[in-house]
Amino acid sequence: MEKDVKIWYDAEGDYLEVLFSDQPGFMTPTDHDAVMEMVDERGNILGFSIMALSKFLKQQPITAHLLARAA
Repeated sequence: MEKDVKIWYDAEGDYLEVLFSDQPGFMTPTDHDAVMEMVDERGNILGFSIMALSKFLKQQPITAHLLARAA
């Protein structure tokens, strides 16, 4: 199954966003303070974002548990 993924990085805001879908949704927190997940009204995951990304680039990989179902 092919799927387009949109990846956007705002260098000034140090913010990364990865979207698996163009559907409307809203951000919800994850178990990692810097990571938010975007979900639709049914709880399907539409993407995620990472705030202050450059802070993590020299550390171990960022791990966050996404609770929503895969879209």
